[in-house]
This record gives sequence, C-alpha cells and structure tokens, in this order.
Amino acid sequence: MLTRTPRGLPRKNSLQAQGVTLWRCIADDFEQLILLGKYENGERLPAELDVAGRYGVNRHTVRRAMAELAVRGLVYTERGSGTFVKTDKLDYPIRRRTRFSEIVAASGHEAEGRLQRHRVEPASPEIAERLKIEPGKNAVRLEIVRTADRVPISVSTTWFAADRFGDVAKIFRRHRSITRTLAHYGISDYRRQWTRITATFADAVDAGRLRLSVQRPILVVESLDVTSEDVPVLTTRGRFAADRAALIVES
Repeated sequence: MLTRTPRGLPRKNSLQAQGVTLWRCIADDFEQLILLGKYENGERLPAELDVAGRYGVNRHTVRRAMAELAVRGLVYTERGSGTFVKTDKLDYPIRRRTRFSEIVAASGHEAEGRLQRHRVEPASPEIAERLKIEPGKNAVRLEIVRTADRVPISVSTTWFAADRFGDVAKIFRRHRSITRTLAHYGISDYRRQWTRITATFADAVDAGRLRLSVQRPILVVESLDVTSEDVPVLTTRGRFAADRAALIVES
C-alpha cells in the first residue's frame, strides 16, 4: 500500500472503481511512511490541504484518515498546530508478576480490557497440559482486546478450566481485569511461571482488532500463570502490536 509518488485524480477514480475506501488508503500510506522512518517521532505531517491535493480528495476525507491514524496510535493532533507523529512505544515488562493494567497505569496511561467474545470448548492437548486437566475437558476461552488511552495494544486468547471458572466471562465483563476477576474466585495473587515470545504477521482478525494493516508484524506472547502453590490458573496467547509495545524481559 506504500505510495512512493503522489496520487492524482486518476488514481482516486481507479480506487473508487475498485470499491476501495479512500480515507483508509491514505491512512495506510502514511502508516507505511511513518514505519519506514519517512516521518520521525514528533514531526508534523503535511497540512490537510497539501494531503488533499496530493490524493485528489476533499479535506473531510483527509481528516478521516488522520483520525484513523490516531486510533492506530501513530499520530496526535494539536488544535491550531497540526498533526504530529507519535511512534514512542509502551514499555511492557515481562516479570513474575505481569499485570497489564498496572503496567499501563505506571506509564501514565489509562488501561482497559474489553471482552470481544467467549466460548466453552474442549481443551486441546496442549491447553489441557498447561492447565493440568484431562484432554477434551471443557475450558473457557476469552478473547480480550487491551488498550492504553483507547489505543489497542494487544489482543489475547486466554483459557481457564471450566469446572473451576465456569462463569469467568461474566465476571470479567463486570470487572474488565484479570486480577479483579481472579480475586472474585478468592485468588488474591498469582505469578507468571513461564513466557514464550515469538513473532508473526497479523491475520485479518487480529489486524482488525488491533487496527493494523493485514500482514503487519506482531509479537506473540504465550504464558502460563499459577498460584503461589503452583496450581495453574490461566494460560494465554497474547498478540502485541510491534510498533506500540516494547517487551522487556526482567530477571
């Protein structure tokens, strides 16, 4: 989607003929330019009129594109001054006690967790082994999007043993926090037993939830959390937007 030369009116008409949303194309182009270092952190983007002229669109379309970039966490707007690049990352330490809300709050941001969907399903052999339940026994699966100042930072798939946490989706929806949800079940503290970090590219579902372009790099963080008695509580496969979070492994 990267545009190396300005788009003119013929390009606009071509995109419209293909049913492509113009504001999204502009947002994708600027996203690529920012990620490639064409615009540095804190640098002002071209004025609305200049961008509108370059793409052959009206200013409303440009504003919609800039609003989308803000949702993606790549820019911020100062009234009367313009739109500026924001590429600083959230430092996210991986430690024995890893709590998203605490990490985000410590960085001066507002954290939120939103449950996208949930279901009860037979545990795969891998999930069953992690949770120390029999393969095929039911597990509750939660799909959660976590944000900092409303910017999506990660999406996670988290599994709980259904016989112990059967109504965990309802409790999480009420509290929007794993820590407070576990406190509901009398678990006052829990710790990270292990973490595995890899990288991949965002598929269509994760890209949509993280407000990324499809095939953008993401960091995959798999983990297991246990009680102080080493009893498994939950296992998670989290996907982090690579340009919004820096994972720091603490010893």
